[in-house]
Amino acid sequence: MSKKLIGVDLGGTTIKFAILTEQGDVQQKWSLKTNILDEGQHIVPDIVESINHHIDLYQMKREQFIGIGMGTPGTVDLEKGTVEGAFNLNWKALQPVKEKIEAGTGLPFALDNDANVAALGERWKGAGNNEDEVAFITLGTGVGGGLITNGELIHGINGAGGEVGHMNVEPNGYLCTCGNHGCLEQYTSATGIVHLAQDAAEEYVGDSKLKAMIDDGQEITSKIVFDLAQKEDDFLANQVVDKVGYYLGLACANISDILNPQYVVIGGGVSAAGDFLLDRVKESFMRFAFATVRNSTKLKLAQLGNDAGVIGAASLATRFTK
Repeated sequence: MSKKLIGVDLGGTTIKFAILTEQGDVQQKWSLKTNILDEGQHIVPDIVESINHHIDLYQMKREQFIGIGMGTPGTVDLEKGTVEGAFNLNWKALQPVKEKIEAGTGLPFALDNDANVAALGERWKGAGNNEDEVAFITLGTGVGGGLITNGELIHGINGAGGEVGHMNVEPNGYLCTCGNHGCLEQYTSATGIVHLAQDAAEEYVGDSKLKAMIDDGQEITSKIVFDLAQKEDDFLANQVVDKVGYYLGLACANISDILNPQYVVIGGGVSAAGDFLLDRVKESFMRFAFATVRNSTKLKLAQLGNDAGVIGAASLATRFTK
C-alpha cells in the first residue's frame, strides 16, 4: 500500500489542504474559510474535523498516512509544536497546535512557519529542482522567505532565521512595521511598491497616467503599477519598477554572498510580473553580487503558485519515515 502525506496551509482567510503521495504529487485538494472568531479557537477543531471528514470521504484508512505537516503564520516552536504571535489568526495566546491535532486525528504532526514551508515546497517540487541549497523570497502584502542549506531550513536560535523581508536595503529609509527603517519589505511588497509610487509621483513633473491616477486620489495597486509600466510604457511606472528591481536584486546579492545557493527563487503575488520584473532584479544582482556568486547562483521565478504551501507543509511529515 503506497503511503500518503497530508499538507495544511493555514492562512488568515483560507485553510488549504492536500493529500499527496510520498513523492510529493498532489492527489486531492480542498479548502476551508478560516474562522478567526472567538480568538481563533475554532481554527484547530475545524482543521481536525476537515481532515477526519476527508479521510472518511475518500474511504481511506489512518494507517495509509505517514503524517500531517502544516505551515502557519506566527512564531513556531518546532519541538513543542506551538504557535504564538499569529495576530491575523486572532490567536492572542500560545496555541498547542501539535498536541490538539495529533489527539484529534491520531496522526503524527509537524509544524513550521508558512514562508518556510512555501520555501520547502518550491525546493522539493518547484523551481528549486530538489537542490540542497535554495533561497526563497515571497513578495505579497509583506515579504517573507525561507533559506535552505544542506537540504535543511535555517531557523536560527530563536526561529528568526530567514526573515529576509527585514534585511536592511535602505539605511534610514521607510519606517517598517517591525520598528526599523529601510527593510526590504517596505520596498518590494505590494504595499511597499504603492508607497514608492506615491512618493515618486510627488516629485515627478512629466506626463504619466500613474501620476494622474495618484493625483486624482484613485486607488493604486502594485499590479496597476506593473501593468502601466509594461503595457503602456508609462515612464513613472517604469521608474518605480526599476527601483523595485534594484532593491530586490541587492537583497538577492546579499543573501547569495552569504549562502551561495544554487537558486534564489522569487514567488508571491508580486512575482506575477514575471520576467518583466526578474530581468531588472538580475541586472541589480549582477551589479552587487560577488563575482564567484554572480557566476554560479541563478535567480528564478517560483513555479508552484498557491500549491507551494501545502506541498512544503506535507514535506515536513516525511521526517516521520526516517
